[in-house]
Amino acid sequence: MKTVIYSLLLLSILAGCKRKEKQLPFLQQEIVGKDTTYRTIPSFKFLNQDSAVVTDKDFDGTIYVADFFFTSCPTICPTMHRNLLKVYKKYLNNPQVKLASHTIDVKYDTPSRMKAYADKLGIKGNQWEFLWGTRDSIYSLAERNYLVSVGQDNKAPGGFVHQGYLILVDKHKRIRGAYDGTVDEQVQQLMDDMDVLLKEQ
Repeated sequence: MKTVIYSLLLLSILAGCKRKEKQLPFLQQEIVGKDTTYRTIPSFKFLNQDSAVVTDKDFDGTIYVADFFFTSCPTICPTMHRNLLKVYKKYLNNPQVKLASHTIDVKYDTPSRMKAYADKLGIKGNQWEFLWGTRDSIYSLAERNYLVSVGQDNKAPGGFVHQGYLILVDKHKRIRGAYDGTVDEQVQQLMDDMDVLLKEQ
């Protein structure tokens, strides 16, 4: 009898200690009346570092991290991409995870130049896409959809200004987090949150 009581007591303690699964917020939600809707990343079409066409369909069924950079960036980009390389290595060959780096220097960063940049980082295959498109398409996507500020500025180092956010997008193309790609602790939080998202259906 005592054994049964102790067993029931232990089960109740364990049940009480069981933590609720963490859920990430939705960064772009709109409430209209009683309905909540979530803004999603719209369709897009770019060329990657292999001069292959890449569209939003190539990210279907995956979670992904998006950022905006330029290959000749003398300030935050090298740090951002060293940190993003940690993410790439952690999820290497995981078909549920992708990375998307959009160049904001569309005149200089041709696909072949981005291929050389990707090779220097040691990136192989298409799990990490380096994306090139028209200036309007890239800048509009950055500011209207990913909520990242980008722009040309002749007085800025390298001639461009941009924020160093790494944007986490879920399998339904909804933004679930934004992290400073230059801060190690933020990048670790990104990876922790990616693990959470991978458990979502």
